[in-house]
Amino acid sequence: MFHRRLIRAGLPAIAFLVLGLFGSAQALTFFDPVSGGFVEVDQRYSKNRKPPAKYHRQTVRFSTKEAPGTIIIDTNKHFLYYVLSHNRAVRYGIGVGREGFGWDGEVHVARKSEWPRWFPPQEMIAREPRLKKYANGMPGGPSNPLGARALYLFDGGRDTLYRIHGTNEPWTIGLNVSSGCIRLVNDDVIDLYNRVKPGAKVIVL
Repeated sequence: MFHRRLIRAGLPAIAFLVLGLFGSAQALTFFDPVSGGFVEVDQRYSKNRKPPAKYHRQTVRFSTKEAPGTIIIDTNKHFLYYVLSHNRAVRYGIGVGREGFGWDGEVHVARKSEWPRWFPPQEMIAREPRLKKYANGMPGGPSNPLGARALYLFDGGRDTLYRIHGTNEPWTIGLNVSSGCIRLVNDDVIDLYNRVKPGAKVIVL
């Protein structure tokens, strides 16, 4: 069971970063389904083009009663832990939902996808007709907002619409920028993808 934090019912759970799709090198923006417009992230975060060192992948000591193979996500600290044996875990830096779009609870990985297709929301296509060519999905690749891999999160048999996925904007790691999805740099999401088994428990704190 998962719980949204102050999110309006009926709105899409996913907002995608769209820098590069519209040819802008100056602003880091994403589509906001609440306002129906585009929101700009502080451009200072994009200068280094990569996340701070503390968000780099590493194996750490981690005490938990959860079984190896479980994913535990600390959204406040922007870390995802993949539980190993003997009180250890692989820790990854992540980007999480912005204010009003956070959530918590327990779900599971229903399926996995390599270089997933991205489907722009109809609202985005209406405002940016150039995206109409992607109405049936943008093929996976370096410019795809979902990055190199995606893990699809379900609550029982129901798709939560939340994903753990890669990103082509690595400087967003450590920030609250999405509408609930969990993002990792592509190298990290590939590493996580190779470890995770379908059915794995995911706990979001």
